[in-house]
Amino acid sequence: MKLECQVEKIKNGILQVERITGKNLTLPVLNSILLIASSKSLKLRSTNLSLGIEVEIEAKVEREGVIAVSGSVLGGIFSNIFQNENVSIEEVGGNLLVKTKKSQIKLKCQPHDDFPTIPRVAGTIFEIESRKIMDGIKSVYYSSSPSDVKPEISSVFVYTNEDNLVFVSTDSFRLAEKRIKIKKIEEIPGILIPFKNVSEILRVFGELDGVIEVCFNKNQISFSTESVYLTSRVIDGVFPDYRQIIPKNSETNAVVLKQDLLNALKLSNIFSDKFNQVNLAIKPKEKVFELSSINNDIGENKTYLDAALEGENVELGFNYKYFLDCFQSISTDSVSIKLAGATRPIVISPVSDPSFTYLIMPMNR
Repeated sequence: MKLECQVEKIKNGILQVERITGKNLTLPVLNSILLIASSKSLKLRSTNLSLGIEVEIEAKVEREGVIAVSGSVLGGIFSNIFQNENVSIEEVGGNLLVKTKKSQIKLKCQPHDDFPTIPRVAGTIFEIESRKIMDGIKSVYYSSSPSDVKPEISSVFVYTNEDNLVFVSTDSFRLAEKRIKIKKIEEIPGILIPFKNVSEILRVFGELDGVIEVCFNKNQISFSTESVYLTSRVIDGVFPDYRQIIPKNSETNAVVLKQDLLNALKLSNIFSDKFNQVNLAIKPKEKVFELSSINNDIGENKTYLDAALEGENVELGFNYKYFLDCFQSISTDSVSIKLAGATRPIVISPVSDPSFTYLIMPMNR
């Protein structure tokens, strides 16, 4: 192998794939990045067996070849090489020589024969704007269960409903749903993307403009652009029928300014107990919207907010962390809160934006 390319291009490619290298003691080759020089490009590959990625960058290839190099070492090197230079890469006698105007580095290559192939997913294909699908995932993934005990809820569930692509996640204590309008898409009965893979998918494609091609089958899903191909396994399971737990009607409604509510929750957090409980009291006839918390070791707090209220009086407790999480998915200035009683879920949504719905189960300790 012998080639030349721009430092910045290979650096960006390495940073994308290095995070997905595996930490597998029984298969050490997963710690490496596979470099494939052919034609007019250099391909960088890595996998942890659950996720696989290939990034292609332009290169002037003098001699084709395939090598494997430690991902962490290669990432460290290119994070510190001067930018705006060209770099020469050559494999000589089992070593990788990396040369720039101001650096000369020799790395030991690793055996690459056992490096797993990154499968090309065959199945249902659709195209979608990158920002739309990433916004859908980003709006809900934090509500997934981080535990693998129940894999079906340690995931982001994606399906189609009429002209919407729907994203849902839950850990059984709260639930987030985001609907993205999309035209001319094939029916998707349901895909379960593992929670632990979602953060890497967002990292790779989160700031990308343009169109992503998505392909999926019952075992895998892939996301691809002209230069990046990423594949993830999907979970074989059934997502809970969550729609039956969303209250159809509400007995108490409140509309509050998002920033006021955010500030009040942060204040209440200081006095919350070991269960992170904050109490909510809504009394429409008395025009009271109250957040309170008490900690026997610190003290107690009550905060009153201006709000548009209607319906019946209600009091309940909830985990303030769950409430704080949903603010990242709400872009409007005001928040709608609906309750169907003290034992039913709190339903939160942006005012005048029905695309996002968030549920929190109450807690009473």
